[in-house]
Order: sequence, then structure tokens, then C-alpha cells
Amino acid sequence: MLRRILLCAGALACAGACLAFDLQGHRGARGLRPENTLPAFAHALELGVDTLELDIGVTLDGVVVVSHDPFLNPAITRDASGQWLPAGRGPLIRSLTLAQLQAHDVGRIQPGTAYAKTFETQQPVDGTRVPTLAQVFELAKTRGATRVRFNIETKISPGQPDDTLAPEALTQALLKAIRNAGVGARVTIQSFDWRTLQLVQKLEPAIPTVYLTVQSTSNDNTRDAAWTAGFRLAEHGSVPRMVKAAGGTAWSPNAGALTEALVAEAHALGLRVIPWTVNDPALMDRLIGWGVDGLITDYPDRLREVMARRGMPLP
Repeated sequence: MLRRILLCAGALACAGACLAFDLQGHRGARGLRPENTLPAFAHALELGVDTLELDIGVTLDGVVVVSHDPFLNPAITRDASGQWLPAGRGPLIRSLTLAQLQAHDVGRIQPGTAYAKTFETQQPVDGTRVPTLAQVFELAKTRGATRVRFNIETKISPGQPDDTLAPEALTQALLKAIRNAGVGARVTIQSFDWRTLQLVQKLEPAIPTVYLTVQSTSNDNTRDAAWTAGFRLAEHGSVPRMVKAAGGTAWSPNAGALTEALVAEAHALGLRVIPWTVNDPALMDRLIGWGVDGLITDYPDRLREVMARRGMPLP
């Protein structure tokens, strides 16, 4: 506890204030309700979270919607007749109007799939539609969650430019939706594709940017300048220093790539550290012990239990 107090007093300044531990519900509460849907966000609010983590895309008619994939995912999508979409990739979000998109049902995982086995505790909510970002903002407002934050990921890939709008158009559409809802003070924007984060820093510098990284045996965006907006790991020596050079407020690494030393290094640079996606209570406890500033989890209920055992304030 003393270590966290000293960190807050020093390097952990964020917009001039030390922020409390941030419990983020991943895609709302993916382990408990259909991902990135109003039922998932509502359940996360009922459980108690600091932040709703979500992903966005833009429809053919320019509406910002909440979806992890740039296409309709057959593992979670049925058409208007109730049939599961064929295996592979469904229609691109950008190719559908909002009305066409919302004709699909995303209220349950297709039984028998690997995805269904991964999230066996997820309760289906048939009839659920892909929500607009505006609907998520409105849900929080009507629930009286006037302090909950929104951590919004831009789902875009430099390797698949035709799957989504270009970075500039996508970023502008997102910022417009945020302005229209008047929630800019409660938003962070994150991405693995750092081009959008650079644009946010230019267009809306008051909105904190969160630099997502993945470092595994099969994937590493930190070593591909196409993903990191031209910033190169070799020129900075470590990921925290590269995030700092890019202008980030926070660093969000995959939990498996994080070490206690990297947490300390990031803190010394004034960065908050919020790993993703942490579902194992033992790992949650270990990372909290390292001094991370928050965790992104599919199971906010599990994280609340770990925090309660540690005597931490609960949202």
C-alpha cells in the first residue's frame, strides 16, 4: 500500500491528479453476457465497474457502432431468420447500414464452438442487437452511472485497410460521437494501431490515449512500425519508453508480456499501466501486487472479489 501511495505522489500524475485503481469490464462483461452489447454493459454497471471497455466500427451510413470485429462474427451472429452465419467472415460492418446491421442477432455464442467452450458462464440474451456507441452512452446516463468511464478501442488494421474506414475518417467519426454525447471528460481512446492515437492527440488532446501492445510468440505489434505509427522499439529501448515518446497517457500490454520491472519503469515515466485481458484471480492478485493501475477483465465479479480481499475500494 505504501508503495502505491508513493507512486501516486510522484510519477503517476494523470491530468494533474492521481487516479484510483481502474476496474474495466472487457466488452462490458464478456464472461457473463454477450460481448459488446447493451446487456453486457448493463450487467457490468450492476456489478460495479469504473470503466466500460468496448470496441467500435462505423457503418455504411456513418454510424459509430460497438463491435470487436470489423465484420459480423459467425460465432456470435444469426441472421434475421435465426440462422447462424456461415463459417469464416461475415459481412463487413462498413458495408452495412445500421438497419441492416441491427437485423442480426448477437445475443448468444454458437453452441459447440471453441468460443462457446471458453465462455461457458456467459448467459445468452436472445434478440440482442449490435448497439450504437450513442446507445451505450445513453445507457450509462439512464442508469445514473454519471461517473463511469468509457475506454474505447478503434478496431483498425494497417494490414487490412479495406476492412474499415481510413484512420482519419474513423477517428473523426468517433470523436464526433463523443462530442455529441458530451462525455469527452470520461473517455479514453485505445488502439493497437497507433495511427488513430496520434490523430486523437492532435484533434482532441484533452482525451487520454492508451497504447495497446501485444507481445507473444505469434504476434508482436511493437516490432512493426506500420502498427506503431512509425515509432521503432530499437530507437527507444523499451516499450514503456516508446509509448512515452508517442505521447501516451497509459500503456495497456497483454498480461503475459508484463513484468514487475516494466510496471516500475512505466510508472517512472508517468504512464499508467492497465494490462489486458486478465480473468484468473491469482494473476489478478499478482498484478495488483506489482502496482498496476487497473485491469481489463471479462469477469468484473472476479476482480471485485480479489479487490475486496485486499481491502481495496470498490466501484
